[in-house]
Order: sequence, then structure tokens, then C-alpha cells
Amino acid sequence: MSQKNIFTRFAGGVSHAAGKPLTFGVALLGVIVWAVSGPFFGFSETWQLVVNTSTTIITFLMVFVLQNTQNRDSEALHAKLDDLILASKAAKNAFIGAERLSEHEIKQLHQDLEQAAKGAPDDVDQPKRKSTTRAKVSPAP
Repeated sequence: MSQKNIFTRFAGGVSHAAGKPLTFGVALLGVIVWAVSGPFFGFSETWQLVVNTSTTIITFLMVFVLQNTQNRDSEALHAKLDDLILASKAAKNAFIGAERLSEHEIKQLHQDLEQAAKGAPDDVDQPKRKSTTRAKVSPAP
């Protein structure tokens, strides 16, 4: 098994475990134990340093683990969307890989799509947006 695959499995496992209520409970219990132990250590600098160092190290490492998991999830989502674009006859294949465009290009693409949606005929093939305002319904004649 390659190092990349080992890290991927490790990152996925840690990310999954970090999102569990039990993990939150254990972390909360650790902070409570640390806080309660304060009077026994005279609220010393060493006592404070223990929690500061621990949380800093855990946070630092978790950033990399969670970012790896998020990157893989994002790439998988883009691959799935690209497959849907390819499968749809009405979709534009030019949207495949749009996540690699610059911020300006994405904003322009979004504006172009909004303009096209405003000018699109309201027929069965076009998806309808849900209105945020209630339409007035008149009684049938």
C-alpha cells in the first residue's frame, strides 16, 4: 500500500471520527478535567501551557487531515457533476471543469447563466425556480 493511500485512509478515518458526538464529548470532558485540576496546580503557567499546547497541536494537525478529506470530497463531487453534464443532452459540455476557472471567469459564467435563464421560455423542459413570494391565486371560473 502506498504512502498516499495510507494517508488517505487515515485522513478519512480521523475526519469521520472527529465528527462524532462521542469525540466532542471526550474533548469536552478533557477540558473540564483540565479546568477542575486548575486549583490543584495553583493555576500555574505550566497548567495553562498544557491546554494551550495540546489544543494548538491538535488544531494544526486537524487542518491538514480535514483539508485532505474535503479536497477528495470536492473532486468526487465535481466528477459526478461532470458525468451528469455529459449524460444530459441539454447541458453544455463547456461547464465540465468549471471549478478550475478563475474567480472572475466563474462570476461571468454565473451572470451569463442568469441572463439566459431570464430570457428562457417557461416550458416543460426548463426547471422552474421556487418563488420566495406567494402568488395570488384567483378562483377558477
